Amino acid sequence: MYLAPQNYASRSKLNHVVIALTLAIAAPASAQSVEDFYKGKSVNLIISTGAGGGLDVGARLVGRHMENHIPGNPNIVARNMPGAGHVQATNYMYNQAARDGTSIASILPAFVLHQVIDGRGVKYDAAQFHWLGSSDVDNMNFYVWHTANVKSIEDAKTREVLMGATGAGSYTALFPTLLNNLLGTKFKIVSGYRTTVEVHLAMERGEVQGRAGNFFTTLKSSNGEWLNDKKIAVLMQVGVERDPEFKDVPLLTDLTDDPAIKRILALFSGEIAMGRAMLTTPGIPEDRLAALRKAFEDTLRDPAYIAEAAKIDLPVRALGHARVAEIAREILTTPPDLIARGKQAKFGEGNAQP
Repeated sequence: MYLAPQNYASRSKLNHVVIALTLAIAAPASAQSVEDFYKGKSVNLIISTGAGGGLDVGARLVGRHMENHIPGNPNIVARNMPGAGHVQATNYMYNQAARDGTSIASILPAFVLHQVIDGRGVKYDAAQFHWLGSSDVDNMNFYVWHTANVKSIEDAKTREVLMGATGAGSYTALFPTLLNNLLGTKFKIVSGYRTTVEVHLAMERGEVQGRAGNFFTTLKSSNGEWLNDKKIAVLMQVGVERDPEFKDVPLLTDLTDDPAIKRILALFSGEIAMGRAMLTTPGIPEDRLAALRKAFEDTLRDPAYIAEAAKIDLPVRALGHARVAEIAREILTTPPDLIARGKQAKFGEGNAQP
């Protein structure tokens, strides 16, 4: 349609006015500093386990001190979200949590391998999360109550042992399943417990006889008397190398001489090297992501945090966000043939032996 010269000029002038007003309105928001954004706000800290467990205690400790290092000093409010072996909390962070820098999470890294080797309930892409770093890299363990009369993995090949579990995607179920399918043990998984604290209470009541997937630091700080009084027998540990305090306890990868099986067990051991990592959502503005990462790093160097961690026997063995992200990327790009063997080991599909 033809526009008369005067109409075109009027419309052009109007467009310039609209653009100018839009820029004027948008300018304060885009120029808002990180400090101004966080001032007076609350940051939600999602924890993928129940209250009172090792991850919960450690995450809350980080949160209490981290709020002092975020510009604007927002309150960090912890919220427990256990369920589905850490998948529930992961799905929440990916699909529902605010993506503006007011949502962070402490989730055991089981969800990374779960995405590629299982997939049940997965509504996230682990590659899209932004890691803040890890507050402690610690080996996991596998132990049974003293009344089980089992002192080694070899013993568990000859008698049934009831293992308490919180969910199919959790370490409490994963490690007994791997040992059954790859090494011929007779662990019977008893699921349905909402938290690992409930599993421990069930052990003491005699409902189950063991638990997998605890951290050594958590075990020592929360149930150290079990070790001192020999109430439990630690059958194996999971990590890249043996914990210096438990050098006589074999690694998961030490339980076989078969190179193919050892490779599968190494796959499931790798994510433990990520430690107690914290993350935030996809889509967070870059300046706020940088501020959260710096606040996390500063927290782990804070003498007040270190002193409080020492009081509960929680070591500070930090791992930077770049290395955590690198380990996650290695897991997510695992070759298909190894993923297929890992699925056999976890689900018993076909012949579990590679």
